[in-house]
Amino acid sequence: MANPLSRNAEDDLYWAQVQDDLKGGHNVPLSNFANAQYFSDITLGTPPQTVKVILDTGSSNLWVPSKDCTSISCFFHAKYDSSASHTHKPNGSSFDIQYGSGSLSGIVSHDAFGIGDLSLQTVTFAEALKEPGLVFAFGKFDGILGLAYDTIAVNHIVPPFYELINKKLLDEHLFSFRIGPSEEDGGELVLGGIDPSHYTGRIEYVPVRRKAYWEVELEKVTFGDDVLELENTGAAIDTGTSLIAVPTDIAEMLNAEIGATKSWNGQYTVDCAKVPSLPVLSFYFNGKAYPLKGTDYILNVQNTCMSSFQGLDIPMPSGQLWIIGDVFLRRYFTVYDLHKNAVGFAKST
Repeated sequence: MANPLSRNAEDDLYWAQVQDDLKGGHNVPLSNFANAQYFSDITLGTPPQTVKVILDTGSSNLWVPSKDCTSISCFFHAKYDSSASHTHKPNGSSFDIQYGSGSLSGIVSHDAFGIGDLSLQTVTFAEALKEPGLVFAFGKFDGILGLAYDTIAVNHIVPPFYELINKKLLDEHLFSFRIGPSEEDGGELVLGGIDPSHYTGRIEYVPVRRKAYWEVELEKVTFGDDVLELENTGAAIDTGTSLIAVPTDIAEMLNAEIGATKSWNGQYTVDCAKVPSLPVLSFYFNGKAYPLKGTDYILNVQNTCMSSFQGLDIPMPSGQLWIIGDVFLRRYFTVYDLHKNAVGFAKST
């Protein structure tokens, strides 16, 4: 089958023009906590109840803490109170989801939903009743809004982004992210459009290789003069992950190359004085290099310089999966196009 993204020179001009015309869309500002968590306000219920959610391209469900949640984590966060909403409808189904950093269980509900200037009369979401572990307790966010393909939605629940499309509230079946570099500039999600002020140059599109995560083919990685050729390897472009998660053996190799030492909590740290001289790391998608400097892939947290290379072995039907998170996305603007089944990349402004 022909690649739906292949095109001739004349098409290139049209493609670029089409992208520049997508100035519409619905802007949703992001809050940035310590360059590690990016979240936005949404509302649920009538009258609206505000909760903060991670906008996560690595999952497909919306969940928020319930007022009936019994976990310690829930005491630190805003909670959804179904009894205070006259548009709430119970569902009766149970809900369980597992993330790389924690799990939760709860019940499924229906209620009114709002994000930015968009609203829906009803979406299906989960109320979390148990949030084991400390990850959710210390998060600045309350819940998660998944933006990946509906194929991986728990309980086959229709994700809010698909509901916005179904109700014809978006001009284009896509959304775009500029992940901001500081707490003063958290960045922005645009639903149904592309803001030309968010990037420079042109947007290069890479086909999605499997409709689950926003996963593209990772052809090779270069690190300084070293070249790692890859086969059947996917890269999930994940706004809900702050680091770069790679197979454990590769993480250990990269951390050894940069002279990182493993601390008591499993985190790799490097001498901050060496960061400017570290080699450039480049990911290759569709034949194009996307480089990161040492100052990009090393996080300076209160004068401790931490490596973003984290070991994570994800069982896949075949091949390997790398998780490319906010370390990369602060440098590169991204478009998630459901109509073309492609991820677009450009230099972020």
